[in-house]
Amino acid sequence: MKLLLRMLGCVFALAASQEALAYRPFDSTDAEVADVNEREIELGPVQFRRSQDEHTLIAPAYVFNYGFVKNWELVFEGRGEHPLPPSEDTRSRFVGDALSLKGVLREGVLQSKSGPSVATEFGVLLPGINDERGFGASWLGIVSQRWSWATVHFNLGAELTRDHNADLSVGAIVEGPINWTIRPVAEVRYDHEFGGAETKSALIGAIWKVTDKLSFDAGAREAWVNDRSQTELRAGLTFAFSAK
Repeated sequence: MKLLLRMLGCVFALAASQEALAYRPFDSTDAEVADVNEREIELGPVQFRRSQDEHTLIAPAYVFNYGFVKNWELVFEGRGEHPLPPSEDTRSRFVGDALSLKGVLREGVLQSKSGPSVATEFGVLLPGINDERGFGASWLGIVSQRWSWATVHFNLGAELTRDHNADLSVGAIVEGPINWTIRPVAEVRYDHEFGGAETKSALIGAIWKVTDKLSFDAGAREAWVNDRSQTELRAGLTFAFSAK
């Protein structure tokens, strides 16, 4: 609880300093799923990441969601990465591939009911191309709560990585008032892979809701991977459509 309060405090501080859809452009997520027979696509056509070791073009970053029954969706995600010169290895790679199931365990404010919404997501980490060999597994617990002035999404996750290391993560997102057409958003996240990398990150951005089925987003993420800085610029859109 102390950790959660500290994290939420950091998020509020970030949002306030900037006068400021855990979905896009964030690493964490919300306790909501696609409607039955609805396809939802989260797409980052072109993004950019810079670290001390590499400048990388990310094109595309994608998440496909399909609501196959009430309160449950199938999720497939991944991204293409293209290192830029003068990197020694400029081969393109496809990483972050995963296939999961996400379900709402308790209908709440995100489902137009009272109280917090609670969801879970679990699945298989898939091998990549030119990187991330092998399989892994993931689990995520999500709690979302909304007030008139903000919506908060809290995530707690565990993984067995493709290298067969244990990984724990915790993250929190704050969105501005839901009735704003353009709402400021922020995220803080901590990820620890035992025997691997420790990552601390913060992101600020905004989401422009055009319609209930279409929104655009942009965000800047600063991360410290084993205390080595990494900057990423993200922009994209989320759209949904139903199939009879």
